[in-house]
Amino acid sequence: MKLISNWRAVLKHAWSVRLLLLAGILSGLEVALPLLDGILPVPPTIFASLSGLCVCMAFIARLVAQKGVSGNE
Repeated sequence: MKLISNWRAVLKHAWSVRLLLLAGILSGLEVALPLLDGILPVPPTIFASLSGLCVCMAFIARLVAQKGVSGNE
């Protein structure tokens, strides 16, 4: 496996990376929700749905050319 030449720029600026990080945070909140019972009045399905949506958006963002990251400005 070989990293792309601009991997640092991709980590900093790519929307796909940002959306996947958000999906990870939402998944963590979904796991932690039983511990916060009564503090956060949010149904657990909300976090799962938002996490799935973020992953779908990250997939789409990965295919879209992004200025400053794609290498084809």
